[in-house]
Amino acid sequence: MGRSKREVSEINAGSMADIAFLLLIFFLVTTTMDVDTGILRKLPPPLDPEAPKPPPIKERNVFAVLVNSNDQLLVEGEIGSIATLRESCKRFVNNPSNNPNLSAKKEPMMIDLIGSYGVSKGVVSLQNDRGTSYGMYIRVQNELVAAYRELRDDLSLQKFGRKFKELRKNENKAIRKAIPMMISEAEPRNVGG
Repeated sequence: MGRSKREVSEINAGSMADIAFLLLIFFLVTTTMDVDTGILRKLPPPLDPEAPKPPPIKERNVFAVLVNSNDQLLVEGEIGSIATLRESCKRFVNNPSNNPNLSAKKEPMMIDLIGSYGVSKGVVSLQNDRGTSYGMYIRVQNELVAAYRELRDDLSLQKFGRKFKELRKNENKAIRKAIPMMISEAEPRNVGG
């Protein structure tokens, strides 16, 4: 007697797609993604080649911050510290006693909601070495930005009784006009260290 041929039954693959989808969802939900940190900056528009060159900035109005490849600071030609950088920057930009060694102020101008105000001509110039660590670069950036934020908070509290981040749009615009964030970054170089 011959054997009866059995048909090979097919595997039910209908639920395979469901299982694959559930596994995909599981891995998407449980996987952590490393988010790159960085500095939020709005870049200026490209320079118009036809536009006249801006006038040179007087040395008095430049707050020079240099960071070498050993993560050491040189602030205004002297060895500096990250711990004192913020206060030094604030003192330079604000220049409350009109010190001739710190930034000059423009002629007082009328600013909506603030009144007559002498805006600082000061520019913070940041230069780092190609060997500067990213951590130190970020720390220096944070201190410089924090200096401007604190100056804006001080003026906001004085004029509106609230911190800068709590202001309405038109108040915010007025404070930005009175205390513009003037941080200039030069391209990194190999300066030694």
